[in-house]
Amino acid sequence: MKNITLVLGASTNPNRYSNIAIKRLRAKEIAVIAIGLKTGRVVDVTILTDKKAFDAIDTVTLYLNPKRQEEYYNYVLELKPRRVIFNPGTENLEFKKLLSENGIKVEFACTLVLLSTNQY
Repeated sequence: MKNITLVLGASTNPNRYSNIAIKRLRAKEIAVIAIGLKTGRVVDVTILTDKKAFDAIDTVTLYLNPKRQEEYYNYVLELKPRRVIFNPGTENLEFKKLLSENGIKVEFACTLVLLSTNQY
């Protein structure tokens, strides 16, 4: 798989934005890896609970509040994604600074809007 999107903060709850994002990403045939608090499945994507090493992560889209993101700082940096999307409510200037210092593009945007306007 290439150009993979990692959904961090994934949920099996169909009312959660992370769940909707997974469905819309897959509808556009974008490869998805999902990590959440609980295992489960959203369409054809299995939600993992551990921080596995993955190659070719293009985008990390965040659905975790800033405090919850702290435990993932090093993990995301080690994945070396091209970009990280901070969805509404996940904005984190400390993490943004770390990502930028490591050459990772940062966007404060909504994955759902980017997908619906073909800007993803």
